[in-house]
Amino acid sequence: MPEYKAHFRCFQGCAGEHSIYEIIYTCPQCGGLLEVQHDIEALRARSADQWKQLFDSRVGTTEWPYGSGVWGKKEWIIPTIDDENVVSMYEGNSNLFWAERLGNQIGLSDLWVKLCGNSHTGSFKDLGMTVLISVVKQMMNDGVPVQAVACASTGDTSAALAAYSAAAGIPAVIFLPEGKVSPAQLIQPIANGAYVLALDTDFDGCMRIIREITQDTGGRSPDSSIYLANSMNSLRIEGQKTVGIEIVQQFDWEIPDWIVMPVGNLGNISALYKGLKLMQDVGIINRLPRLVAAQANKANPFYLSYLNEFKEKVTLEAQSTLASAIQIGDPVSYEKAVQAIQETDGIVEQASEHEMAAAAAMADATGMYTCPHTGTALAALFKLLERNVIQSHERAIVISTAHGLKFTPFKVGYHEGTLAEVESDLANPPIYLPADTEIVKETIQRKLT
Repeated sequence: MPEYKAHFRCFQGCAGEHSIYEIIYTCPQCGGLLEVQHDIEALRARSADQWKQLFDSRVGTTEWPYGSGVWGKKEWIIPTIDDENVVSMYEGNSNLFWAERLGNQIGLSDLWVKLCGNSHTGSFKDLGMTVLISVVKQMMNDGVPVQAVACASTGDTSAALAAYSAAAGIPAVIFLPEGKVSPAQLIQPIANGAYVLALDTDFDGCMRIIREITQDTGGRSPDSSIYLANSMNSLRIEGQKTVGIEIVQQFDWEIPDWIVMPVGNLGNISALYKGLKLMQDVGIINRLPRLVAAQANKANPFYLSYLNEFKEKVTLEAQSTLASAIQIGDPVSYEKAVQAIQETDGIVEQASEHEMAAAAAMADATGMYTCPHTGTALAALFKLLERNVIQSHERAIVISTAHGLKFTPFKVGYHEGTLAEVESDLANPPIYLPADTEIVKETIQRKLT
């Protein structure tokens, strides 16, 4: 088999290649985003069936590091990294849940939910962070002067960065918008020993500051550097792209019709497309599923850009939304996400606070425990199904990006009926009773009859 290689290149097509072990995040010529480019011809030297057999043989194995859902596809991720530098918590391989009861309720029997929140830190961000921290560990072992890794976050990125950095013994610095993340999300990086800075701004403000602090060197050797861990760093995309590959693999390499996911900074849908496109390029699949990007209507710049057919990028000041992790008004991965939607004949949809909360509550009542962002994706799915855009006979996947346990105040507020702009039609508050057997029996009977 040929040697597999990967490097950074400009997403906009500028000439030049850059090492993935270099401190660089944007194109030196145009300032645009980079992407990791693989040697497709080398990958094609192995047949589609051979790739499928290889990847299937690694699922759940104890052979380091291939039991990870990410590193089981190492040749497609970072083929040149040394195995001893991989920092993994066996992320990925998350449950693809057949939402049979919910699907029957809405008239979509082939409905599945990819439970990415069933991961070490409770979100899909683990998929990207294992790659980024592994590369940083190799860089540091090779003498690149990285002092720490840092990110701006609405919650889940900070948890993943803090956990993987702690496992690797690398200092982590976290920028959070003050008062805009859940208590569960705030305590995760604190517990893992990260240096947490709560800034009096929103996520976009945190992002502006961290981009100044983590400026790349354009190929120059710095005396020391704080390394950027946000999704504008294309290493994150390499890990996150495995979610699409894994979905197809879990269906015995069959392609679903639709994949719906919530979006904020747009790195996740860019990664989803990148993984699917790589499968197409090496001949494993012959078509792409249609992608749906779901936004909260209080933080909907990508939806507004979609309405103008992406003639111009819309930016705005995101309003406060229950879907706090996607409360972003100036998404970094815009150009990549536009490609993902256009190349898959995709759709961008939005959901109100009530639609999102109602969809989450409806899913919970069938056995799930959904975060508000998954509620946003479900609400978008419901709307497209009602408009007959998604057909009742088609197979649709909703990507649940985080676990509902990270958003307990959202759950409590819904069932107490205290969420702004939300009618809690499915509220199920506890019934407080005296310790009297007859009263308890009568109350239960009233509920069951």
